[in-house]
Amino acid sequence: MAPPTTTPKRAKQRRGEGQWALGYREPLNPNERSKKDDNPLNVRDRIENIYAHGGFDSIDPADLRGRFRWYGLYTQRKPGIDGGRTATLDPEELDDEYFMLRIRIDGGAVTTQQLAVIGEISQTYARDTADITDRQNIQYHWIRIEDMPVIWQKLEAAGMTTMEACGDSPRVILGSPVAGIAEDEIVDGTPAIEAIRNTYIGDKAFSNLPRKFKTAISGLQDVAHEVHDVAFVGVVHPEHGPGFDVWVGGGLSTNPMLGKRLGAWVPLDEVPKVWEAVISVFRDYGYRRLRHRARIKFLVADWGPEKFREVMEEKYLGYRMIDGPAPQIPEVVLDHVGVHRQKDGKFYVGAAPIAGRVSGSILVEVAKAAERAGSTRVRFTPQQKLLVLDVAEPEVPALRAELTKLGLHTDPSPWRRGVMACTGIEFCKLAIVETKARAAELVSAMEQRLADVQAGVEHPVTVHINGCPNSCARIQTADIGLKGQIVTDEDGNQVEGFQVHLGGGLGLDAGFGRKLRGHKVTGAELSGYVERVVRNYVKQRSEGERFAQWVQRADEADLK
Repeated sequence: MAPPTTTPKRAKQRRGEGQWALGYREPLNPNERSKKDDNPLNVRDRIENIYAHGGFDSIDPADLRGRFRWYGLYTQRKPGIDGGRTATLDPEELDDEYFMLRIRIDGGAVTTQQLAVIGEISQTYARDTADITDRQNIQYHWIRIEDMPVIWQKLEAAGMTTMEACGDSPRVILGSPVAGIAEDEIVDGTPAIEAIRNTYIGDKAFSNLPRKFKTAISGLQDVAHEVHDVAFVGVVHPEHGPGFDVWVGGGLSTNPMLGKRLGAWVPLDEVPKVWEAVISVFRDYGYRRLRHRARIKFLVADWGPEKFREVMEEKYLGYRMIDGPAPQIPEVVLDHVGVHRQKDGKFYVGAAPIAGRVSGSILVEVAKAAERAGSTRVRFTPQQKLLVLDVAEPEVPALRAELTKLGLHTDPSPWRRGVMACTGIEFCKLAIVETKARAAELVSAMEQRLADVQAGVEHPVTVHINGCPNSCARIQTADIGLKGQIVTDEDGNQVEGFQVHLGGGLGLDAGFGRKLRGHKVTGAELSGYVERVVRNYVKQRSEGERFAQWVQRADEADLK
């Protein structure tokens, strides 16, 4: 008797991810459809010629909540909506008739003249609001659509732009705040940053990416390179000399991943070409079906760095990059706060506001103070700080005094120095809790409560506060990362609070914070909680032990 025939099982067909290079050109979600219907860079013409005249109610919703981002514009949160309603309301219920606006400042570099213009725009059109972000740029609030044409006119007359400050585009490029002046810099990445900005920003070939694309280029390790889509890190090749090590696939938010080394060394003049190859791979092979999987980190995780490099070289570069060594990790985190000698003998002075919160008036006064000290250059940092460059030694004391009067401390407490915060519920439609005011309260409380231990901690504890899970303030890579959410207090009330991440870091401690199961802290408990954990650390740490190292071995009871 013949054996029964069996039908072989079909291999499971994998669902298409919307990758253009594999033939998936038809949009698979509303965001992709919007970008295909009209290139987002075209929206500026409508803003200037239609919306600025017709006002908020004349704006097409597809532009308002989509294409506007390519010019740095987001609607801000309508006042009075509590965080518990963030996820339950429709966008039009959350939208205020005012906008948040980001200026694109590649490398965080401005002249004092540009800084004065930034401040004056804030005073005139943004109710004096201005925040230094951890993307090294300035963010305004209370912007009216009617004022955008004149704001662009003023910015562009001073050599600045808002183009591709947001959106599914190549966003602002992070660069070392001390590029070109640091005594220990391996290579100055400024020419590469300028070449990329001048060649590719505004190019419609790269204005429709699967999601945002973040770049960092530094001859030092001071730009959080591990959490960028692409990063170029200064390193010395034993045969070819100074150049850059290439990293791809980093990013945080709800699925944090550290970037992967491609194992390639790139000379300065080839950085733009290699950057173009990386972003082209992302554009053509990136996942466009699901927004939450559309960042380059998911492609790198699936392919691995070896395949990613191979595709880059074979399909886009046309040559094999030189293999190179990994950069040596510095022993301390570089935030450039304080007074430091430049390689030309002058000094730069780094000052710390609280969580980046300044104002237009403060920035105008910083520009004046810098010029009185003989400087024409200011830079913002990825830690929400600012630097005044090129100060002659006799001018340093007077400059420090002027900055301190403005609330910008050049010798700050560890808490002012180590606290970062995102925009929070004050203006952001995604936020669940307050952040900026909470950061200021925490700094004040810790300066009083922990005054007796500050001098004894050679590795200041960083605290990053985020208003939602998206990690704009890099909570997973802080010593104490706080993710805003609604929690239940001891009386059963729903209040603002935080999920706690402990012991994250970059550099020597590169990795994500430890989460304690079920552990939440209310806003009212926050200062007491931070004090308790830090005192446990100071009491238990061994000599030279960093907070992240201590967290890995600490008893859970000492972390609560």
